[in-house]
Amino acid sequence: LMKRFCSSSVSEDLGCRRGEFSRKHYGSVELLISSDADGAIQRAGRFRVENGSSGENTDYTPGTWHRTDVHLENPEYHTRWYFKYFLGKVHQNYIGTDAEKNPFFLSVVLSDQNNQRIPQYHAILWRKTGTQKICLPYSPTKTLSVKSILSAMSLDKFEKSPREIFHPEIQKDLLVLEEQEGSVNFKFGVLYAKDGQLTDDEMFSNETGSESFQRFLHLLGDTVTLKGWSGYRGGLDTKNDTTGTCSIYTVFQGHEIMFHVSTMLPYSRENKQQVERKRHIGNDIVTIIFQEGEESSPAFKPSMIRSHFTHIFALVRYNKQNDSYRLKIFSEESVPLFGPPLPSPPVFTNHQEFRDFVLVKLINGEKATLETPTFSQKRQRTLDMLIRSLYQDMMPDLHKVNNMLNRRSFSDVLPESPKSTRKKEEARQAEFVRLGQALKLKTAVKGDTTANLATTSFCKKEPWESQSFCSNFPHEVVCADSWGQSLLVSTDAGILLIDDGQPSVQVFDKTLQIKQMNVLEALDLLIARTDKGKDSRILVFRLSAVQKDIETKKMIRSKYDCRENKLERTKGCHLYAINTHHGSELRIVVAIRNKLLLVIKKYNSHNTLTGTSLLSSPESPVEEFQYIREICLSDPPVVMTLVDGPTGDSDNMICVAYRHQFDLVNESTGESYRLHHVETNRVNFVAAIDVYEDGEAGLLLCYNYVCQYRKVYPFSGGSPLAQPSAYDFHFSWNQVPYAVVCAFPYVLAFTTDSIEIRLVVNGNLVHTAVVPELQLVASRSDIYFKATAAVSGSSDSSSKEMGSKSSPQTPTAYEKPEFPLPSLEGEVPCKNLYKIPLSNLVGRSVERPLKSPLAPKVITTTTSSGITSLPVMHSLSLSRMEIKEIASRTRKELLGLLDEPITKTESAQKLKKVSRRQSDPKQGAVRSSSSDRIISSSFEGYSERRHPSTSSDPDTLANREESSPSSYPFQLIALCDEDIIDLK
Repeated sequence: LMKRFCSSSVSEDLGCRRGEFSRKHYGSVELLISSDADGAIQRAGRFRVENGSSGENTDYTPGTWHRTDVHLENPEYHTRWYFKYFLGKVHQNYIGTDAEKNPFFLSVVLSDQNNQRIPQYHAILWRKTGTQKICLPYSPTKTLSVKSILSAMSLDKFEKSPREIFHPEIQKDLLVLEEQEGSVNFKFGVLYAKDGQLTDDEMFSNETGSESFQRFLHLLGDTVTLKGWSGYRGGLDTKNDTTGTCSIYTVFQGHEIMFHVSTMLPYSRENKQQVERKRHIGNDIVTIIFQEGEESSPAFKPSMIRSHFTHIFALVRYNKQNDSYRLKIFSEESVPLFGPPLPSPPVFTNHQEFRDFVLVKLINGEKATLETPTFSQKRQRTLDMLIRSLYQDMMPDLHKVNNMLNRRSFSDVLPESPKSTRKKEEARQAEFVRLGQALKLKTAVKGDTTANLATTSFCKKEPWESQSFCSNFPHEVVCADSWGQSLLVSTDAGILLIDDGQPSVQVFDKTLQIKQMNVLEALDLLIARTDKGKDSRILVFRLSAVQKDIETKKMIRSKYDCRENKLERTKGCHLYAINTHHGSELRIVVAIRNKLLLVIKKYNSHNTLTGTSLLSSPESPVEEFQYIREICLSDPPVVMTLVDGPTGDSDNMICVAYRHQFDLVNESTGESYRLHHVETNRVNFVAAIDVYEDGEAGLLLCYNYVCQYRKVYPFSGGSPLAQPSAYDFHFSWNQVPYAVVCAFPYVLAFTTDSIEIRLVVNGNLVHTAVVPELQLVASRSDIYFKATAAVSGSSDSSSKEMGSKSSPQTPTAYEKPEFPLPSLEGEVPCKNLYKIPLSNLVGRSVERPLKSPLAPKVITTTTSSGITSLPVMHSLSLSRMEIKEIASRTRKELLGLLDEPITKTESAQKLKKVSRRQSDPKQGAVRSSSSDRIISSSFEGYSERRHPSTSSDPDTLANREESSPSSYPFQLIALCDEDIIDLK
């Protein structure tokens, strides 16, 4: 049993620590000083230096991970909404002024979300402070007005009510506004520095580069002739060769990149400062420094370069001995954090991986630099000027338009116009669409949008890709939690235990209605909140007792059989929360209207994990829980989270959300402190997630479209628990989520039809996956959800909108479908259960948790007293789906080993482990009661290609092998569990 608990606690511990993160992975700010050859100080500056976590322990420590996922942040195919969803489609545009008399524009379109037959509104609000984008659900029975859309964007007061703009030329002006968010194409500087060069004049004066520098340029991109070049030129002359004859160019994930290479720009022997070269590289936001020499030679410092424009330097060194590149990043102090963080050590032996990493890092870095005050203030002034100018041009025309058209509500106009003006409206819409499509084509040809994503590489497996867990799940899910590799689910048919590829087992009948549950494997506990209203209670069970009932197939428990499992004083509860880290005690806070009950369960780790203690303990653990105190609040809490204090002695806290605020309540004293006040009329509280940055507590407060990070400080005397901090930040979701899950480095928002994935450290968008009819089921460890389609790993997304009858649609080149089409009309789409492994998201290799309680692997050991221990489930078992996935991913490598003919003797040796197994024709593989696993189906296609006449019948195969031992490739590959883990 001790081995069982230790194995299960690995997964549970990972679930606890997934909210722990550190900004140290993104470097630390240092004061860098450069001096000349005589030692005189030239310049100094504060830069964030990223050099990998060189001092990191090789073992796992909280807040660290060993795999870096490389993603573009805020990718244009997810952020350029007007080009993607609006342009060339029937939509509406409005103009108005807010209470401060600042003009604004609003664009709204009813679109089909990624061709999934999920109609929803996309809305963009253009203001001088920037753009705000939201998605709103579509309802055919509920009208949606312009004011309700603006209210969702926290714009409730107007100096002038919004009016609709009918002129089709408005599309061109709004596209210009969207282009102010930043360019989709990039220009990066590349500066060659010889060993020992300490000034920019010396570096810019290098006429040619070394052989290793030329290989590096070849790795970055292709050499193109500038004269007559028709692609993105990055400010270089393509007519008269005044900026050189050639340059380095590439296309990466739809973005055109032109490199300003110092040795390819014009060189002047008379001008020692090489002004012509500095004119280009010195005006690049990002510059790569390729430095020759050993690690012990004087290193490059950003203060060596005299430029007020360059904010990011990427220092690259090449090591000839092991053919590797080493990377170091310098970012000006004001640049926000951006990823991906450098691996530890930041050495790349795979050149293609190094190229992808560098390009993603530089693109993300330039986007982050645009958020610094230097650039954001300029962009805000430009946006304000454009909006005001457009407002002055539009207002005279609006006064001439019939007032009745301006007063109609948004939902009234979109489907159909009044009969009296239908023909005129149809003609206007046709002209509107024609102009928009022509503008879209012109923009694409000009290169001001992302190139065809179909030509880019998206073959890698993304960490958020889901796996099928249970097909055709017919029940409505109320709540669930993971139990080892299984899922304990509360449904309308009772409480079911589900495992991949196995029939579900009923644990409790439908008389017991569980509304909230937690499975704590390390503590051998199941905690559940049952029923509703006055009859609701908190129940506690021993997992071992529940598992025993499953194994012995006793009568299914009912509500009547759970009388001994009720916790006292919990009648009428509507919510409960437990502490994430179970240090020396388990804490449960139960909310009964506006009262909070604190209940704890103290335990000794030695006594808890010994088999003797568990065997002698009663079936119901109710007596082990102790009521501590009661705390009164002003209102019933809607959201509740426990925050562990640094010492655990009178500094544990409870975060509660009610009315328009988040409060922190001290568990020991009951004193409450205001954490955050929500300045909106309507508040939809979503979650308060406890995260720990370098061991210090923080909270992600999620409500409406907003996610706010607040640092929480320990309670000290009479000082507040929460104080404003420079580390506090906030970001907005594109759609109001009903659940938010943190799995560092990601934070995932779940809506009714999508999963929005962002980074915790900066809130930048990474991916939006459209998942029809989505319902989050469980997320304490692995993430389980119910939907009609899985999450695709493709980083691009489709935006083929459903066209109106009067406006034929032309899909753009970069749009392609992300999911298969749903079932035909009239058919009820089946819903499946899917799983996103937490280990994939957090990027750590984790020992497999317990296999399902449904199918334990019995390991009998005899104790010193002669008593045989209880069955223990193997901790390294893999599901059938995972085996197929592993076989598919490693197919090429394995087949490379099978090219040589296999003799009969070798075949017999290979089949030694499977000699006493029975073949299962339904599965296409050999079933086994031991821990060995057989993979055969993955190689059937290979066999058929090499030997089309080969039969898959076992008897036929045996006869053919008998006659010709070396004619056919081996069909069955036997792998024990240890082999599978090594293979994975």
